[in-house]
Amino acid sequence: MGPFSTPPRVRSQTSRSFRAAVIIAVAFGLGATVLKWHQTEVQKAQDVAEVDRRARDLANGLLTPVREALARHDSAAALALTPRLEGFGKVIGFAVYRSNGQLFASARAVKGLADTLPTALTEGLKGESEAVAAARWQGLPVRLFAIPVLGEGGGERGVLVVVHDVSYISDLATQRLTRSAFWILFLMLLLMMLVVATTWLVYDRQLHKLAEWMRRLRTENVPESPPPGLPVALLVSESNRLAASLRAARSVGLSESEAAVRAEQSWTRDRLRTRAVAVLKHGQLIVVSNREPYLHRRVNGRLQVTVPPGGLVSALDPVLQACGGLWVADGSGDADRETADQFGRLTVPPDDARYTLRRVWLTKQEEHGYYYGFANEGLWPLCHLAHERPVFRAEDWEQYVKVNQRFADTVVEEMGAGNGMVLVQDYQLALVPQMVKAARPDLRVGLFWHIPWPNPESFRICPYRAELLNGILGADLVGFHLQQYCNNFLDTIDRMLETRVDRDHFAIESRGHTAHVRAFPISVESWRDRAPTTEATEILLADIRDRYLAPGTQLGVGVDRIDYTKGIPERFRAIGRFFERYPQHRERFTFVQIGAPSRTDIGRYRDLVTEIERLAREINDELQTDTWKPIHLLVGQADGATVHAFLRLASTCIVSSLHDGMNLVAKEYVAAQEHDDGVLILSEFAGAARELSDALIINPYDIDRFADAIRAAVEMPPTERRERMQRMHREVEEHNVYRWAANLLTALAAIDPMPSTSTLMSSREITVPA
Repeated sequence: MGPFSTPPRVRSQTSRSFRAAVIIAVAFGLGATVLKWHQTEVQKAQDVAEVDRRARDLANGLLTPVREALARHDSAAALALTPRLEGFGKVIGFAVYRSNGQLFASARAVKGLADTLPTALTEGLKGESEAVAAARWQGLPVRLFAIPVLGEGGGERGVLVVVHDVSYISDLATQRLTRSAFWILFLMLLLMMLVVATTWLVYDRQLHKLAEWMRRLRTENVPESPPPGLPVALLVSESNRLAASLRAARSVGLSESEAAVRAEQSWTRDRLRTRAVAVLKHGQLIVVSNREPYLHRRVNGRLQVTVPPGGLVSALDPVLQACGGLWVADGSGDADRETADQFGRLTVPPDDARYTLRRVWLTKQEEHGYYYGFANEGLWPLCHLAHERPVFRAEDWEQYVKVNQRFADTVVEEMGAGNGMVLVQDYQLALVPQMVKAARPDLRVGLFWHIPWPNPESFRICPYRAELLNGILGADLVGFHLQQYCNNFLDTIDRMLETRVDRDHFAIESRGHTAHVRAFPISVESWRDRAPTTEATEILLADIRDRYLAPGTQLGVGVDRIDYTKGIPERFRAIGRFFERYPQHRERFTFVQIGAPSRTDIGRYRDLVTEIERLAREINDELQTDTWKPIHLLVGQADGATVHAFLRLASTCIVSSLHDGMNLVAKEYVAAQEHDDGVLILSEFAGAARELSDALIINPYDIDRFADAIRAAVEMPPTERRERMQRMHREVEEHNVYRWAANLLTALAAIDPMPSTSTLMSSREITVPA
């Protein structure tokens, strides 16, 4: 190869770019051509309509002399009328016919067009006041417009026909298409050049540099970092990690290096506690959420402690148990007041106190407006693409602002004069960061958004969008599960607020305060730490086997809060289709759905419980036998030990969310698989699908393929099951909840909480309708 020849890899990259450019340009050209053709046809129809309008006006102007001539019944009248029937411009001329269809008089230019009224016009005039027809005359396309001539008594005396030359309309259409074809070709060429150039500048050239750097790293062990300007930020971090691993492997051996990396990545409760002490610097950690980690109820007169369902509690409770601190939450249990002190405080967990829970007391009206109304009938469907229309009411927004202010005041009260970090959780408390900052700008405040963040077009429909966004931007750090949600959030801020968005550093400056935006995929605690095996565990496992696992039967399980975003009806339909298409698995697979009711004050949620009960009943009525039932629906709150037992015993777990920020059930199932022999069926619309790629990824709306995935799970060879689960198990073990919390606390601690100017928006600037 000569010194100026193009390397084969570059040639192949360029050819791929050129092919992509051709495909894009051709698609654009076809679309533009179809659009222009449609526009031309519309314009032709408009031109023809204009011809008919002019013909109608001309005919109406001649009706009186034509009526008088027809009334005379002699040739002299026809001769006298003829000069007035001559055409001009595009009008070839006029013709007058008697009521019997015989020609009475016509312009010279249209003589011979027809001695009798054309059949098309005759048919068109039946029962109509006028008629039109297309014809050809002397090689030209013409347009005939006919209008009846009525006598004084209302009887028909004849028909007046206007003959237009419409050849110019086709000529104009041809000219338009010709000009458009030229411009479409020009734009296609320009688009091809732009795509090729952009692809080369943004991708191909940078990837070629990366390939060259990797070659030198492999052969020369170069010390420098990857080349700058790579199109995907993940490439930089992954390349650096790869380089570090390669260098370490060269020095101490690959096996020892991998063991060291795993040890470094292993996060435990003790390691998190050490990190928290270091970053808090003797300050206090306060977690703020709507849902409390432990609630107290009276059941048959006896006091009962319940851990509410949901990923937020399962993720944050072990963090506070490791770090200590305080959790501020709504006291929603009917026995919560009698178990707390006069200030709403108590220590938890009940059997091993590790941190303080401070309960906030809300009235029924406040709870209904703030939680059930604005948060869960408004923000929840707004952020989830689950085809549920959000509802916004002024009175709900008023309660939302009021309750957020109460939570913020409680945080400031509990913090006192000390310092520390405040971690606000989720969409119910979006205004709290700004409210806390208004009172204590020196505090470091983080907000973690546990649900998806929609695109700007979806979020725009919220009538209180500016107030919500300003409330969120009071935080020093805003966390989401996925980078996609970070991108959507920055796009939303950029379009809807007057701020400075720094996309290079994912930061937003508003009124002198900077909010940093980062992705922190949340995870779970190891079941070994949360629910160690005891004699009671073994008894529970044996009981579940006796009830649901007949010999030779596989167990599938779903664990969800009953919500329309979780895809439970779609799951049941897929199970029904699975048994319908693959009857050989009847009596060999049974599915248990654990469903925790939630938000039952909202009609949509009550209807959902009814729907899934009906679906389960229909499938069971059709398929069950004396010894086997395809679906067991367990509606109610299940404790952690029961959930863990089902997850351990299940050979298949189904997570079929229609839209989910993360879905920790998927990770909890992986963590529970001690022998690595389970199969996870996971919706592509759950955030966990980005990390657990060895699951069977499904589209929950595609019922047939969903059913095929269930078959693939129950028929999967043991070796493949173990290999898939082992890879997911390593992922969940390495990226556990302690690592998530450590990353979140470390990132927040690195931020200077004080604004550059004293321009923080006062909480009183968040207004409610009068």
